[in-house]
Amino acid sequence: MFSGKTEELIRRLKRAEIARLKVEIYKPATDTRYDESAVVSHNYNSIEATPVTHSSAILLLKADTQVVGIDEAQFFDDELPEVCNKLANKGVRVIIAGLDMDFSGKPFGPVPALMAIAELVTKVNAVCVRCGSPAMYSFRRVSSEAKILLGEKESYEPRCRACFHAKD
Repeated sequence: MFSGKTEELIRRLKRAEIARLKVEIYKPATDTRYDESAVVSHNYNSIEATPVTHSSAILLLKADTQVVGIDEAQFFDDELPEVCNKLANKGVRVIIAGLDMDFSGKPFGPVPALMAIAELVTKVNAVCVRCGSPAMYSFRRVSSEAKILLGEKESYEPRCRACFHAKD
Protein backbone atom coordinates (compact mmCIF):
# COMPACT_ATOMS: atom_id res chain seq x y z
CA MET A 1 0.00 0.00 0.00
CA PHE A 2 0.98 3.64 -0.49
CA SER A 3 3.34 2.84 -3.36
CA GLY A 4 1.44 4.69 -6.11
CA LYS A 5 -0.19 1.69 -7.82
CA THR A 6 -3.54 3.38 -8.35
CA GLU A 7 -1.86 6.67 -9.24
CA GLU A 8 0.10 4.87 -11.98
CA LEU A 9 -3.02 3.06 -13.20
CA ILE A 10 -4.89 6.37 -13.49
CA ARG A 11 -1.93 7.97 -15.29
CA ARG A 12 -1.77 5.17 -17.86
CA LEU A 13 -5.52 5.15 -18.43
CA LYS A 14 -5.69 8.94 -18.85
CA ARG A 15 -2.86 8.71 -21.42
CA ALA A 16 -4.90 6.11 -23.31
CA GLU A 17 -7.87 8.50 -23.27
CA ILE A 18 -5.65 11.33 -24.55
CA ALA A 19 -4.66 8.98 -27.38
CA ARG A 20 -8.40 8.67 -28.11
CA LEU A 21 -8.53 5.00 -27.31
CA LYS A 22 -11.80 3.54 -26.04
CA VAL A 23 -11.19 2.90 -22.33
CA GLU A 24 -13.27 1.11 -19.72
CA ILE A 25 -12.31 0.94 -16.06
CA TYR A 26 -13.43 -1.53 -13.40
CA LYS A 27 -13.08 -1.83 -9.65
CA PRO A 28 -14.44 -4.28 -7.10
CA ALA A 29 -17.84 -3.19 -5.81
CA THR A 30 -16.63 -3.89 -2.26
CA ASP A 31 -14.01 -1.12 -2.43
CA THR A 32 -15.93 1.99 -1.38
CA ARG A 33 -13.13 3.72 0.59
CA TYR A 34 -13.02 6.95 -1.41
CA ASP A 35 -15.93 6.68 -3.83
CA GLU A 36 -18.68 4.26 -4.79
CA SER A 37 -17.81 4.24 -8.49
CA ALA A 38 -14.59 6.14 -9.16
CA VAL A 39 -11.08 4.77 -8.82
CA VAL A 40 -9.36 7.21 -6.46
CA SER A 41 -5.70 7.34 -5.47
CA HIS A 42 -4.41 8.28 -2.02
CA ASN A 43 -3.56 11.67 -3.60
CA TYR A 44 -7.24 12.00 -4.58
CA ASN A 45 -6.65 11.75 -8.32
CA SER A 46 -9.57 9.90 -9.80
CA ILE A 47 -11.11 8.38 -12.88
CA GLU A 48 -14.65 7.07 -13.31
CA ALA A 49 -15.06 3.31 -13.12
CA THR A 50 -17.68 0.61 -13.12
CA PRO A 51 -17.94 -1.32 -9.85
CA VAL A 52 -18.40 -5.07 -10.39
CA THR A 53 -19.10 -7.94 -8.02
CA HIS A 54 -17.57 -10.68 -10.19
CA SER A 55 -14.75 -10.54 -12.73
CA SER A 56 -16.89 -12.15 -15.45
CA ALA A 57 -18.90 -8.90 -15.61
CA ILE A 58 -15.86 -7.27 -17.18
CA LEU A 59 -16.41 -9.41 -20.28
CA LEU A 60 -19.66 -7.51 -20.91
CA LEU A 61 -17.72 -4.44 -22.06
CA LYS A 62 -18.51 -2.54 -25.23
CA ALA A 63 -17.34 -4.16 -28.45
CA ASP A 64 -15.12 -1.20 -29.39
CA THR A 65 -13.20 -1.12 -26.09
CA GLN A 66 -9.44 -0.99 -26.69
CA VAL A 67 -8.09 -0.59 -23.15
CA VAL A 68 -9.41 -2.04 -19.88
CA GLY A 69 -8.21 -0.78 -16.50
CA ILE A 70 -8.73 -2.81 -13.34
CA ASP A 71 -7.98 -1.49 -9.86
CA GLU A 72 -7.57 -3.41 -6.59
CA ALA A 73 -7.16 -6.72 -8.43
CA GLN A 74 -6.46 -8.54 -5.16
CA PHE A 75 -10.12 -8.14 -4.18
CA PHE A 76 -11.42 -9.91 -7.30
CA ASP A 77 -12.28 -13.60 -7.60
CA ASP A 78 -9.87 -16.23 -8.96
CA GLU A 79 -11.43 -16.04 -12.44
CA LEU A 80 -9.82 -12.64 -13.09
CA PRO A 81 -6.71 -14.07 -14.82
CA GLU A 82 -8.87 -16.02 -17.29
CA VAL A 83 -11.02 -12.91 -17.92
CA CYS A 84 -7.87 -10.90 -18.62
CA ASN A 85 -6.53 -13.63 -20.93
CA LYS A 86 -9.77 -13.58 -22.93
CA LEU A 87 -9.56 -9.79 -23.29
CA ALA A 88 -5.87 -9.83 -24.25
CA ASN A 89 -6.50 -12.62 -26.79
CA LYS A 90 -9.08 -10.33 -28.44
CA GLY A 91 -6.49 -7.55 -28.69
CA VAL A 92 -7.65 -5.50 -25.69
CA ARG A 93 -4.84 -3.89 -23.67
CA VAL A 94 -5.40 -4.74 -19.99
CA ILE A 95 -3.81 -2.57 -17.29
CA ILE A 96 -4.15 -3.78 -13.71
CA ALA A 97 -3.21 -2.45 -10.29
CA GLY A 98 -3.22 -4.56 -7.15
CA LEU A 99 -1.34 -5.76 -4.11
CA ASP A 100 0.74 -8.88 -4.64
CA MET A 101 0.92 -9.75 -0.91
CA ASP A 102 -1.59 -9.56 1.94
CA PHE A 103 -0.90 -8.21 5.44
CA SER A 104 0.84 -11.44 6.42
CA GLY A 105 3.25 -11.34 3.48
CA LYS A 106 1.48 -14.14 1.58
CA PRO A 107 0.42 -14.03 -2.12
CA PHE A 108 -2.85 -12.10 -2.39
CA GLY A 109 -5.84 -13.22 -4.44
CA PRO A 110 -5.43 -13.51 -8.22
CA VAL A 111 -2.52 -11.04 -8.44
CA PRO A 112 0.32 -13.62 -8.50
CA ALA A 113 -1.44 -15.49 -11.34
CA LEU A 114 -1.94 -12.20 -13.18
CA MET A 115 1.76 -11.39 -12.81
CA ALA A 116 2.64 -14.78 -14.29
CA ILE A 117 0.62 -14.21 -17.48
CA ALA A 118 1.36 -10.50 -17.93
CA GLU A 119 3.51 -9.23 -20.79
CA LEU A 120 4.82 -6.47 -18.52
CA VAL A 121 4.88 -6.13 -14.74
CA THR A 122 5.77 -2.86 -13.07
CA LYS A 123 6.28 -3.45 -9.37
CA VAL A 124 6.27 -0.24 -7.35
CA ASN A 125 7.34 0.08 -3.74
CA ALA A 126 6.34 2.48 -1.02
CA VAL A 127 8.79 3.93 1.50
CA CYS A 128 9.19 2.15 4.83
CA VAL A 129 7.76 4.39 7.55
CA ARG A 130 10.27 2.98 10.04
CA CYS A 131 13.62 3.29 8.24
CA GLY A 132 13.06 4.89 4.82
CA SER A 133 14.06 1.84 2.75
CA PRO A 134 11.93 0.59 -0.15
CA ALA A 135 8.81 -1.02 1.36
CA MET A 136 7.13 -4.01 -0.23
CA TYR A 137 5.02 -5.14 2.74
CA SER A 138 1.73 -3.83 4.13
CA PHE A 139 1.97 -4.05 7.91
CA ARG A 140 -1.45 -4.21 9.56
CA ARG A 141 -1.58 -1.90 12.57
CA VAL A 142 -4.96 -3.05 13.86
CA SER A 143 -5.79 -6.39 15.42
CA SER A 144 -7.70 -8.54 12.93
CA GLU A 145 -7.04 -11.86 11.24
CA ALA A 146 -9.50 -11.15 8.40
CA LYS A 147 -7.80 -11.61 5.04
CA ILE A 148 -9.56 -8.53 3.67
CA LEU A 149 -9.82 -5.48 5.87
CA LEU A 150 -10.39 -2.22 4.02
CA GLY A 151 -8.38 0.56 5.56
CA GLU A 152 -5.96 3.39 5.06
CA LYS A 153 -3.13 4.87 7.13
CA GLU A 154 -4.98 4.13 10.36
CA SER A 155 -4.91 0.41 9.56
CA TYR A 156 -1.78 -0.20 7.49
CA GLU A 157 1.72 1.12 7.06
CA PRO A 158 4.34 0.31 4.44
CA ARG A 159 7.42 -1.51 5.71
CA CYS A 160 10.60 -2.97 4.27
CA ARG A 161 11.39 -6.65 4.81
CA ALA A 162 13.48 -6.11 7.97
CA CYS A 163 10.99 -3.76 9.65
CA PHE A 164 8.01 -5.94 8.65
CA HIS A 165 9.51 -9.00 10.27
CA ALA A 166 10.58 -7.02 13.36
CA LYS A 167 6.84 -6.27 14.01
CA ASP A 168 7.48 -3.73 16.76
